[in-house]
Amino acid sequence: MTNREVARIFNKLSKVMELHGENPFKTRSYANAYNTIRRLPDEVFELSREELMAVNGIGKNIADKIEELKSTGNIATLQSFLDKTPAGIVDMLSIKGLGAKKILSVWKELGIESAGELLYACQENRLVELKGFGAKTQESLAKQLVYFLDARGKYLYGHIIEESIQLLTRLREDFSDCLFSFIHDVRRQMPIVEQLEIIGTKDASSVMKTISAYAGYNLDGDTVYISGTKFNYLSVSYDEYYNSLFQGSASPEFLTLWQDEFGKTPVKEEDEELFKSIGWDVIPSESRELQASIARAKTKTLDLICDKDIKGVVHNHSTYSDGANTLRQMADATKNAGYEYLVISDHSKSAFYANGLSEERIYEQMAEIDELNDLTPGFKIFKGIESDILYDGQLDYEDEVLELFDVVIASVHSNLKMDVVKATDRVINAVRNPYTRILGHPTGRLLLSREGYPLDHEAVIDACAACEVVIELNANPYRLDLDWTWIPYAIEKGVRIAINPDAHSINGIFDIQYGVSAARKALVRPWDCLNTLSLEEFTKWASN
Repeated sequence: MTNREVARIFNKLSKVMELHGENPFKTRSYANAYNTIRRLPDEVFELSREELMAVNGIGKNIADKIEELKSTGNIATLQSFLDKTPAGIVDMLSIKGLGAKKILSVWKELGIESAGELLYACQENRLVELKGFGAKTQESLAKQLVYFLDARGKYLYGHIIEESIQLLTRLREDFSDCLFSFIHDVRRQMPIVEQLEIIGTKDASSVMKTISAYAGYNLDGDTVYISGTKFNYLSVSYDEYYNSLFQGSASPEFLTLWQDEFGKTPVKEEDEELFKSIGWDVIPSESRELQASIARAKTKTLDLICDKDIKGVVHNHSTYSDGANTLRQMADATKNAGYEYLVISDHSKSAFYANGLSEERIYEQMAEIDELNDLTPGFKIFKGIESDILYDGQLDYEDEVLELFDVVIASVHSNLKMDVVKATDRVINAVRNPYTRILGHPTGRLLLSREGYPLDHEAVIDACAACEVVIELNANPYRLDLDWTWIPYAIEKGVRIAINPDAHSINGIFDIQYGVSAARKALVRPWDCLNTLSLEEFTKWASN
């Protein structure tokens, strides 16, 4: 299991214990374990007991349960609570904005045991008289439930790709004389994946028999799950393999354009050989979405951004606000990963929930940055802030504070339920602030968890173009915001994109890869991206 998966198990344990009214101290300890484990720089299952006990936030009880999970694949305490909790109630614990107390109320007082039942109850206006609810809460909850139910059975690419690669690798090792590849959503690196699909030249019965022995295999009726992800295997002959792979490696629109160009001639070779034979740039599968990819590949001007083009890590948090690692640890990890600079951008003072920085603590952090920069020639920490966009579009520091920063990232974190006109005006007002350099995660969405607030994307992008403000492509797999489908318009308007991890830990730095993947879907070139600038170039940009 990855740290993220282990952490989620402790999060579930915390929530289900709270649901049953267990000791609040124990409940909080498991919630804290969730936050601690998901931010660990090392794999928790690879740590010795002594190393586990040395981690702040992991005591004897948590260490025992980690070892139990490692050896048995389960935690008996969690299982005992799950056994007495309807599965639908457990599912509801993952609904944003619906806490354990409210779930317990609808379960015990209304007999509701699933999200579908709860939505129906909202539609029948049955929650308005229930303690802790009301008409506005019911209306908001109904919208969230619709989103939650629509998202079921879908997965974040960034959350499943590691285990998916392990599965593919194992198939290739077990059947070394056969061909295997991802197809459809995973191969195209879609932000949201509906199922893990693999194509191969081995017969399906042999493959499924082998997979059934893997850890994480589960069968629900006729549906196969691998580590909780819906799985499908397609067996083809060697003669069919490359054509079927190509058909499963692009959007329907791309395939239509391809057919217009080449007819129905089947593909008989690997990608590199195929595109070489027709004299085009190779169009990778994640970039086979837009018509422009064909036009640029034909003229050998595809020039796609790749991971190695990123020179600096912009938008990061430390223990000064809500990050898991110190400023020095974040800087060392960034430098050791081969990057030239780090923009530290902890939360601003309005973000009280995230330990936002008062003016006094800003000066303290800036002094530490100066000290660290003196110790690391050839690498630089830039003084940044993620400044909250207030209700009216103002930033939450006075100008004399904002002017101290090298980079101000303006982001919305509160009042997310405005209508499109108010939300757009609010963001545009922030963009027009002369100290705003980057617009952070423009819609505030959390994929599969929370819809973004409504924006007139064209108006916001036009404002960024007019004010020379960069737009963030937040690389966190939950966000990937700005959505890649709007990036071509931004580039057309001359707006640069910053591929930022929004890292709250050392591990978070490496989420940049998911942002690069999304950028490649939008056909972003290195020069369209802010943080492909060298240290010298970025320093000049920051000082303008």
